[in-house]
Amino acid sequence: MKRVGAGSLLFFMLVCGCRMALAQSEPSPLGRDDARARAIVAKMTLDEKIAELHGIHTAEHYRYVPGVPRLGIPAFPMTNGPAGVGPGGASPQLRATALPAPIALAASWDPALALRYGKIAGEETRDLQSDLLEAPDINIIRVPQNGRTFESYSEDPYLDGQMAAATIQGIQSAGVLANVKHYIANNQEDNRFRIDEVIDERTLREIYMPGFRAAVEQGHAASVMCAYPKINGAFNCENEPLLSVLEREWKFHGFVLSDWGAVHSTVPSALNGLDLEMPTGAYFGDALKTAIQQGQVPMARIDAMLVRRFATMMRFGLFDSKPKPLRPIPVLEDGKASREIAEQGMVLLKNENQVLPIDTAKLRSIALIGPDALRAKTGGGGSSHVIPLYSIAPVDGIEAHMPLQKRVDLLDGSDVDAAVAAARRDDLAIVMVGDSESEGRDHTIELPAAANALISAVAAANPKTVVVVKSGSALLMPWIRSVAAVLEAWYPGEEDGNAVADVLFGVVNPSGKLPMTFPASINQTFARNPDWYPGNGTEVHYGEKLNVGYRWYQSRQLTPLFPFGFGLSYTTFSLAKMKATAIAGTPHAVEVELTVTNTGERAGAEVAQVYVGFPNIPEGDEPPLRLAAFRKMMLKPGESKQIALTLDAQSFSFWSVADHAWRIQPGRYKIQAGDSSADLPLQTSITLR
Repeated sequence: MKRVGAGSLLFFMLVCGCRMALAQSEPSPLGRDDARARAIVAKMTLDEKIAELHGIHTAEHYRYVPGVPRLGIPAFPMTNGPAGVGPGGASPQLRATALPAPIALAASWDPALALRYGKIAGEETRDLQSDLLEAPDINIIRVPQNGRTFESYSEDPYLDGQMAAATIQGIQSAGVLANVKHYIANNQEDNRFRIDEVIDERTLREIYMPGFRAAVEQGHAASVMCAYPKINGAFNCENEPLLSVLEREWKFHGFVLSDWGAVHSTVPSALNGLDLEMPTGAYFGDALKTAIQQGQVPMARIDAMLVRRFATMMRFGLFDSKPKPLRPIPVLEDGKASREIAEQGMVLLKNENQVLPIDTAKLRSIALIGPDALRAKTGGGGSSHVIPLYSIAPVDGIEAHMPLQKRVDLLDGSDVDAAVAAARRDDLAIVMVGDSESEGRDHTIELPAAANALISAVAAANPKTVVVVKSGSALLMPWIRSVAAVLEAWYPGEEDGNAVADVLFGVVNPSGKLPMTFPASINQTFARNPDWYPGNGTEVHYGEKLNVGYRWYQSRQLTPLFPFGFGLSYTTFSLAKMKATAIAGTPHAVEVELTVTNTGERAGAEVAQVYVGFPNIPEGDEPPLRLAAFRKMMLKPGESKQIALTLDAQSFSFWSVADHAWRIQPGRYKIQAGDSSADLPLQTSITLR
């Protein structure tokens, strides 16, 4: 059967099949794989070893390490992520399911959904003949201006880590290696190739490392990608203090490969923890061979680098599998999943007078206006770009939900007078706007002036104006008070039109929560200090220290436009009856119980969020609040559920610079729960000794 390509939905229905379930064996024991890998490495010549330590870039191959047939070492093809299968080795790029942007996944606050997301991405990676997916991207959203915000998850380390671990488990359930990136603190695109990020030890440990720790310890990531920037004077791919943490502290059993062109040395990189240079052998080719011959890099080190990668591939069965043919992607099955994930990640930010969901019985016509109303927003730009198998335009999704006798007027918004006339004439106006983020450049968090003017003009003409924002990050909304409703849809993926319409018309009750803070103005962010962002082109100082995201706003007593964790629903919820109890026999572990009730008239999902406030710490206090646990649950109208969330010792730990270790400060800890970082009606405390 031929691989499915582009075409109409009817074509897909006729030719696509369901993915055959492949038997996946449990990873084999570490010792056995290591021994087998060492035996193979012992038979390799020096030239063969060098050839296996870097990728190649030819007319036929890219993102590719050739094999050694005489020793049974397979070729190692890779492909990019993290929003589905992006650019790989094939030219032209193969089509795949354009999943919603990872930030949309994070907005679901649902690790089970992340597992499903990863599984789809992993299976399609396998279907398209690659063995490693460069995903997930879990760099903390330090500033909303970062051009790759859409690729990542959150401004909070705990939410980041939980979504990362689940995504990795999903990817690797398909027999594909996940590649967690970018280690570490790849937090801006401006000057990313040379910027030196000055970050203190405690901030590195508490903000920028926890997601990677969860990826390794909970997700069991097969590989880690070292990032472009310098950290405290040393490039990431040769930064021994940071790279050594992976194996020494987190018991990482995989291998480290470089971001494309992130290697800047031969000997330091080889000695300090890098195992594979990509995309070519600028430093790990002839230069490394010379360094070995001159005794600058021990052969034992080279052997260890190879054993780590080979043993990891063996655990996934890649040394024993036959060459894989292209397999047809189950287009409709994966497209349906993409649609559902997009819907679960959409965040309802405003809904004045319950203008949403749209009641078609009470209107005759809709004015659908704006540049993002014309075509699907399938994703951001750069190496994560997916060429979708198909896409659903916004107007098609809206029209599919409207009775035949009712009208949708479509305008791109370029003629404001025409847009205003349509808005005044029709019963409801929907304006779709957004940004276009891409790897390689940072961006302003302001819409173009013309887009802001369009929204204001339409809202003045029709009090029932709904704004759908398709962005990869936070955006400023100077028109927020004049519109009736705002839905943050992120980059919804290939099912854009259907997914957005399902939420607008109430087929799906929105349940997303913001994984990042939306500022009220640029002056609220620490990006107003150029020394802290973007730096002077050579160096940037992380002067905010622990106060990233909502911690910054709360430590400065700033009221953002929308807080971290915020999101409305078409129903209402209440949280009550919270208590915190020490868990007997488990030091510094606490169980938090509370009851969540759907007090409205529609079924819907709520995310209960638990935050911890620390006592005074002599080395320096923690920010006011720290997310420690969360749970998403679906509730019928009037239904209540009692839930129990466990806070472990890490929930109460801070990084002691004096001891270079995690410590717990004795004292009283506040436990607070609610539906966002700014709405925590339930409060109690517990004393740790």
